Amino acid sequence: MKNIIGLDKSSNSDKMIDTHMHADARSGEDFEKMFLAGIDTAITCSYYPYKIPHEMILLNHLNRILELDTKRAMEHGLELKVALGIHPTNSNVNPEIIFDELYKWIETDQIVAIGEIGLEDLTDSEISVFERQLDIANETKSKVIIHTPRRNKREVLKRILEIVPQHIEESQAVIDHINPEVVCDAIDSDCMLGLTVQPQKMDEFEAISILDEYGFDRFLLNSDISNKPSDPLSVPKTVRELVRKGYENKEIEKVSSLNAKEFFRL
Repeated sequence: MKNIIGLDKSSNSDKMIDTHMHADARSGEDFEKMFLAGIDTAITCSYYPYKIPHEMILLNHLNRILELDTKRAMEHGLELKVALGIHPTNSNVNPEIIFDELYKWIETDQIVAIGEIGLEDLTDSEISVFERQLDIANETKSKVIIHTPRRNKREVLKRILEIVPQHIEESQAVIDHINPEVVCDAIDSDCMLGLTVQPQKMDEFEAISILDEYGFDRFLLNSDISNKPSDPLSVPKTVRELVRKGYENKEIEKVSSLNAKEFFRL
């Protein structure tokens, strides 16, 4: 997949999209760094990292992302697109009010995807909430961003790959946080695959090894910056490493922006 051609200064790979982050956990300084490094657009997803005793807390969290964090990011030049849904770690609350709001956000084009959703511990409540959100995506022709966990990733990914085609077209889904250990399990699906370059998850060289083996057409790049150890510049670092190694500009642009633009209709 690699074609050494030397560095081409005419590349458009300096215009980038970070396809998965958590803006509510980050500072304005992070947004500014991302923008100055060439990230024009990012997609921020819902994830509340603390125990939620009531669904209204989760709803407030989702509204905060939609109404506040988008404005905070734009103050620093970064355009935030929004994905909202119930993360598997938040699936202990009554989800119905969130489902009702999802329909409204989709109808008014306030979100580009339902996300991040998925599975963490394979509990009955997680599976039920996940399947219902997939059904909403199917009904509304929405995209979904699907979380895979750090622990038991292969086992959970296998269950996700069983569930998804029972509810939506695989082409509507991104399965995120794919790494070298599990990419072979997901590559034969029709899902887009998210490569999270983040401390404690995967570095840029591991991400590039995946692209080198499987090509650039099916993959999205993201930092997944959150309350955990993160690098807001991991996407531009990966892109610049691809440029430095001499990969073709048209291939780099797929993972830096074009795949995301086409998939999310940005």
